[in-house]
Amino acid sequence: MATTELGAALRRRRDQVSPETAGLPAGGHRRAAGLRREELSQLAGVSVDYITRLEQGRSTNPSAQVVEALARALRLSGDGRAHLFQLAGLVPPGPETVSAYITPSVQRMLDRLTGTPVAVFDAAWTQLLANPLYTALIGEWHGNDRNAVWRNFLGAGSRVRHTPESAGALRAAQAADLRRTASRYPADQQLHRLISELRAKSPEFDRLWESGTVNEHRSARKTIDHPHVGALTLDCDVLSVAGSDLRIMVYTAEPGTQDAERLALLAVIGTQALTE
Repeated sequence: MATTELGAALRRRRDQVSPETAGLPAGGHRRAAGLRREELSQLAGVSVDYITRLEQGRSTNPSAQVVEALARALRLSGDGRAHLFQLAGLVPPGPETVSAYITPSVQRMLDRLTGTPVAVFDAAWTQLLANPLYTALIGEWHGNDRNAVWRNFLGAGSRVRHTPESAGALRAAQAADLRRTASRYPADQQLHRLISELRAKSPEFDRLWESGTVNEHRSARKTIDHPHVGALTLDCDVLSVAGSDLRIMVYTAEPGTQDAERLALLAVIGTQALTE
């Protein structure tokens, strides 16, 4: 079977990464210490078939988004990530573009927060990573809905409860935050495309953009209407990583409350619906 340097590098790194290193349980009999293709697929959000074709050299031109996801799932260092981009025939994203790189140390920190809903967003509020409890709480996003600004102006919204006033305040804060990001990354074409689409399709976003307001969006206390465990009122904190524009969103419940009990229940049932 044909192979390529990219395919060989992916296979070699997959063999070197243990399930524990990747934040997965290590139980069960394993023929090899590394990740299975199915596990890499789960971590990167890339189909098993496509990973197989990349490793066997039957696909040789992955997109930058796929390479970024694979580098993140394989816990590559900054140099290792850059090398993977080069093997794919791509230029590694530079400092003039919104970064989607999550360092292995941040990944390890997230791995240890299994009982806490946590997600990582880039500077444009596109979700890069979410742990299972965050997905169980908020839902799973695909396509354009992975971007929180797009979702709140043009998409399906979310499970977070809002009044018309609070929803409007959230959208205004998001537009101001996106303007702040655009000023930091004037050469990022993907960011420009997002803003252009929002301005073209949402009169409200266009009006807010024209206002010129620049601000940083921060979360506070939120009530989430969950379809299986009911309403949860949680503290939502947005943390930043030194030297990075990544945003880490963390939901926590006050101990001893019904909200804490419901969050604990959600951690047990995961994304499965309760049965009567």
